[in-house]
Amino acid sequence: MKCPFCHFHDSKVIDTRPTDSNESIRRRRECLKCKKRFTTYERVEDQTVVVIKKDETREAFQRSKILNSLIKSSEKRPIEIATLEKTVEEIETEINHLNQKEVTSAYIGELVMNKLKNIDKIAYVRFASVYREFDDVQSFADEIENLKD
Repeated sequence: MKCPFCHFHDSKVIDTRPTDSNESIRRRRECLKCKKRFTTYERVEDQTVVVIKKDETREAFQRSKILNSLIKSSEKRPIEIATLEKTVEEIETEINHLNQKEVTSAYIGELVMNKLKNIDKIAYVRFASVYREFDDVQSFADEIENLKD
């Protein structure tokens, strides 16, 4: 496994354990050159799911895109990265259990919003503002009002 810090091509596994959902294996590794530690995940490769975007273009599903958007929306919030990774895992599992080769980005966006609503309301509003393309303050106010109900 290539080290993400120094790019050395060898590391040793320090700890191996299944994730909470038993859908993948989490491995803590240590680079044999720079001695820094990092985490990798091993999972069974499911069928390739294609995401249909708003403009009707298609691209392969990438869990990293969801994780990155969750990290951005929860920046400076008291949310552990492990919680976000678990959320991405849950979303990916839901998508794979659909047994469909294609899924819309709108469906994925709604899954993300439903999960975020239960984790952190501020992160939810941040994500919603980008996902729903808020263009004025009233859009924010309406979304916050919906959260109150």
